[in-house]
Amino acid sequence: MRRFNWTSLSEDERREALARPVQRAGATVVDRVAAIIADVERDGADAVARWADRLDGAPPEAVDLTPAVIATARNALNKEDIAAIELAVENVRRYHEAARPRDLEAEPFRGARCRQVWRPIRAAGLYVPGGAAPLVSTLIMLAEPARAAGVPERIVVTPPQKGARIAPAMIAAAALCGIERIWSLGGAQAVAALAFGAGLPRTDKIFGPGNAYVAEAKRQVAARGLAAIDLPAGPSELLVIADASAVPAVAAADLLSQAEHDADAQVVLVTLDATTADRILAEIERQIDTLPRATTARASLQEMRIFIAATREEALEIANAYAPEHLALNVTDADAWVEGVVDAGAVFVGGASAETFGDYLAGPSHVLPTDGAARAFGGVTVQSFMKPMSVQTLSADAARALAPAAARLARLEGLEAHARAAERRL
Repeated sequence: MRRFNWTSLSEDERREALARPVQRAGATVVDRVAAIIADVERDGADAVARWADRLDGAPPEAVDLTPAVIATARNALNKEDIAAIELAVENVRRYHEAARPRDLEAEPFRGARCRQVWRPIRAAGLYVPGGAAPLVSTLIMLAEPARAAGVPERIVVTPPQKGARIAPAMIAAAALCGIERIWSLGGAQAVAALAFGAGLPRTDKIFGPGNAYVAEAKRQVAARGLAAIDLPAGPSELLVIADASAVPAVAAADLLSQAEHDADAQVVLVTLDATTADRILAEIERQIDTLPRATTARASLQEMRIFIAATREEALEIANAYAPEHLALNVTDADAWVEGVVDAGAVFVGGASAETFGDYLAGPSHVLPTDGAARAFGGVTVQSFMKPMSVQTLSADAARALAPAAARLARLEGLEAHARAAERRL
């Protein structure tokens, strides 16, 4: 852990204090991913099967979510788990249906009718990490905004689980989201399969987090124009701003919830006085040893940074300069602080608003920009699965009125054919 007094730092020292560890895919990852993508490009589904068997120990499999399969999955879960999944799906659905963009129309010049209409992408690849446990929440956070957008094809891929190709909770959640099939397939080979349509439908855009190989595969297919992607994924982040009103045990629990993700998870604490920082750190020490993932959390906390700010303005300056994936405002009059937040993926306002709720069931997607990308990007929304299209309709009178200026502008750029096309409307 490192502690800083913001006021006493120079500009260079501030930049250094806020700098994230460099996250670059090693040569081994880059080369392996490139080899997988090249194999899939050449041999299609056969290459996907070879890499899946080699890396996952099982070939790809499409699991159809028939009524019998869904019933078996739900029977394997207790009622409380099913109720929690249902609540999450309902909340996320309601939020994204409400957030669906509306078409608009304007008349910038008399007789020139200009519209913006929204259209869903045709096919979305939804990558849901597996690892030690299936990330049911990620499936919900991707499938529901895609459904709200009206995406005709939602192709879900997820690594196979030990003892079962697809975990019951994943099947139950997918069924509630209207998914009819899940592909048991993970890793870079899954991304390549989605990009090329190798053994499964080809997708226009690939969504979802994953390990270094998945992230690199998404980067490479996007760089080649094979498929668009949602966001480059990096380690998860949480910045907590706490003042003297914050309950130390609550603030500590929030910080630990982020630290337990993995050793690279970024945890930052900003307080308005040193005493508050000390109380929260003491709570972290009291809570951490009771966590099953205490070793992982301690590894993350080794890189934790604590900033002491003199004022609200300084605290917000730190937050905006860092541009965190998650920002928690555990302060008095937290609503008043929101206006000062410019750069953050998701903001959690007040002590009751745990970042955990955002991860699972509050409503907005938890797929968010990391590594400072919140300066320019937002998280996944229903709009991420859509694209705006302009529609322009000019009357003959409007065309005649606009043609001379259009022709002149075209000739300024040396484009005579453009100019003549405009003048044909005179």
